[in-house]
Amino acid sequence: MNVTPIFQRLLLATERTEFDRGAERLALALAQHCAAPLGVVMPLASNAEFEAAAPAVAERAERDAAARLAALRQQAQAAGIGIDLRVRRGPELWRELIDEARERGADLLVLRRRGQRGFLARLLVGEMVGQVLAHAPCSALVVPRDAGMWTRRVLVGAAPGDAGRQLVTLAAAVAAACSLPLSVVCVAERGTGHNAAARAFLADAERLAAAAGVTAGTELLSGAVPAQLLAATRRLDADLVVIGAGHARPDGVAHAVTGAASCAVLIVPPALIHKDPPR
Repeated sequence: MNVTPIFQRLLLATERTEFDRGAERLALALAQHCAAPLGVVMPLASNAEFEAAAPAVAERAERDAAARLAALRQQAQAAGIGIDLRVRRGPELWRELIDEARERGADLLVLRRRGQRGFLARLLVGEMVGQVLAHAPCSALVVPRDAGMWTRRVLVGAAPGDAGRQLVTLAAAVAAACSLPLSVVCVAERGTGHNAAARAFLADAERLAAAAGVTAGTELLSGAVPAQLLAATRRLDADLVVIGAGHARPDGVAHAVTGAASCAVLIVPPALIHKDPPR
């Protein structure tokens, strides 16, 4: 398995909690399969006034972070993975992750789905992750705690248009590099005209996948987009879902799918979808 043509500058965001285990496990596996180094950033909440009044507390937090990262370094070294770990402090953790991804020129940011599960967030991504999805300069791979490296099927949800075709091309490249089957799902609005455009798009998707060396299965579905994509993921036993971020609104498709999927979800921002697709 080798996905190097797609992802070469990997960045894992972790706070080394139980909720980060899936993201850490997948990031290490991905770096090993790609034969690529792994960047790691641990964000720490910072309050300048408090730290000035209690510097010992800040120092203790730094030592604790270093100790937790040391264990991750040992895991990476045991697997033969080059690793570069950094701690970033700031009042807003998501900004630290975005800034780190920009500074490193990351092409994939791997992070957990959420932290402590609360009543209002039971089907949503965590607040920090939601902000990252809205502002990420690169693709984001959001990983539930129990998920791992994909080994069964890649599923891409895409709509007719240039952006949809480029999303299919990227998903096909990932599937081909991993020697996995690809499923292309289009959820169309009701109506003959919309369905005709969706069928033409799916036929085009089959050609795009074939050009990448992948035979794609396609489905045209109707209904609420998140529900249909999640149902298709379960029915087809996919363990990687690829979708576009759109505007990454809290009430949007990306949040709904990411918040409820049991597998990793690769979210590609519009700026990347409209670039030339990978060759």
